[in-house]
Amino acid sequence: MSDRSATGREFTGRHMLAIMLAFFGVIIAVNLTMAVLARTSWAGLVVQNTYVASQQFNAKAEEGRRQAMLGFTPALSLGDGVLRFSLADKEGRPVRLTGGTATLRRPVGDADDATVALAPQGDALEAALAVEDGAWIVEVHADVAADAGAGLDHPWRETRRVQLRGGTAR
Repeated sequence: MSDRSATGREFTGRHMLAIMLAFFGVIIAVNLTMAVLARTSWAGLVVQNTYVASQQFNAKAEEGRRQAMLGFTPALSLGDGVLRFSLADKEGRPVRLTGGTATLRRPVGDADDATVALAPQGDALEAALAVEDGAWIVEVHADVAADAGAGLDHPWRETRRVQLRGGTAR
């Protein structure tokens, strides 16, 4: 007696169709899921040379860890045509900054990129700036005064993604 007669079922074209639909259905579902996740999670970082950027990653990460160990609190505001950046130490006292730059980039593309010099104004760095509403990535490089006790080898680096509406960051 054969196995086919014992079970009473045989493999038909409908079974093959169900297997093929399930197989390709899973592949399409995974591809759509990955495409949605990629589109919603992309930070918009655009670099000229990905190899060079990858080689610099560890050094920048170490620099960021050294900054975090200082316990400084950065404050960035953008509104009314003025970009303002300041730092406060662990006790909340202002950290003296001597100058720096701010680079504003659109998340997708580099057509509207702008770099401005930041000048000391009281306890902060400021620059006059006129940018359009929308999403921006703001990267600030601020020179911390030698007497501030930071002991940094490089300027303070702060990167934020901001949404401008009516000329003010939200």
